[in-house]
Amino acid sequence: MATKTKAKPVKLHVKTGDTVKVIAGDERGKTGVIKSVNRSTQRVIVEGLNLVTKHNKPSAKNPQGGITKIEAPIHVSNVQPIETTNA
Repeated sequence: MATKTKAKPVKLHVKTGDTVKVIAGDERGKTGVIKSVNRSTQRVIVEGLNLVTKHNKPSAKNPQGGITKIEAPIHVSNVQPIETTNA
C-alpha cells in the first residue's frame, strides 16, 4: 500500500482578502474575495462562489438536519487577481 507524502507549501500569487476573477470552470467570469488559502493543496475558497450542497444528518446540535450550501475550494490556477490588499 502506497503512503501519501505531505505536499510542500508553495508561494502563491494570491492571498486572503484579495479580489479575484474566476477564469475557468462553472463559475467562470465571476468575481469574489478570497476567504482562505491552502498552500499545500494550492486551493482557495472564494466568498459566495463554487457553492455545493451538503446534506446534514439530524444531530443534537441540529435536530432538524437538512441541506446547507457551502463554498468549495477552487484551484489557484483558475483564479486571476484583480485587486490585492496592501497589508
